[in-house]
Amino acid sequence: MRLAQKIAIITGAARGLGAAVAERFAREGASVVVADTDETLGTEVVCRVRAAGREAYFVKTDISSKDSVNNLMDTAVGLFGRIDVLYNNAGILLDGRDLPAHELSLETWDAVMNVNLRGPFLCAKHAIKQMLKQGGGSIVNVSSRTGLFGCAPKLTAYSAGKAGLIGLTRVMAAAYARSNIRANTIIPGTMDTPMNRYLFAESATRERYRSRIPLGRLGSAGDIEGIAVFLASDESAYCTGGAYVCDGGVTTV
Repeated sequence: MRLAQKIAIITGAARGLGAAVAERFAREGASVVVADTDETLGTEVVCRVRAAGREAYFVKTDISSKDSVNNLMDTAVGLFGRIDVLYNNAGILLDGRDLPAHELSLETWDAVMNVNLRGPFLCAKHAIKQMLKQGGGSIVNVSSRTGLFGCAPKLTAYSAGKAGLIGLTRVMAAAYARSNIRANTIIPGTMDTPMNRYLFAESATRERYRSRIPLGRLGSAGDIEGIAVFLASDESAYCTGGAYVCDGGVTTV
């Protein structure tokens, strides 16, 4: 098992990509801390992990809150004594409120940035303190191709936050490389997940998105798992500061 004896924190792990990665990490031998605001769904993920014979705990967490993040990290260290992997997956997309810049309210901007950029920063800030003590660790941030390209002009705050997350990843990779702390980014494409459900309410819209993807299908949660395991594991010991695209080939055309 590629993550045997590792302790992993996964934020936004109650559903979608986060839940899939939490369960895959457990299958690869990791003990997992499931962090999310949704206690019901988060607890269900924990139950599935435990039913498969792995150790898991749920910690209700608002990653935009310093106190909540402190509690998450303290709980993880209290339970396991270390943090080997921080998987920053939690994020929000405010469809209908996140607009072109001149129409975007400061309230919406702040709401998106607090979760999508401040949240991963807070989690990394506190996880790194523990990783420095123990001699290393891996941070994996989940960004978006909207952070690389202007492909979502009506999602100003979301796109800016995801671009900032890529920049945060790179500067942390450079800052902590000599401390054996790695930081990398996964960039999913158009994924068939709860966050994107609003996009696919109409079959014609779903087909339009699907037809633009060279591989001919939308992404699924399972498509992310392999890259996530690789970046969390010692197999990627020489990889830091990277941005790993998983988008069915969209960024090649």
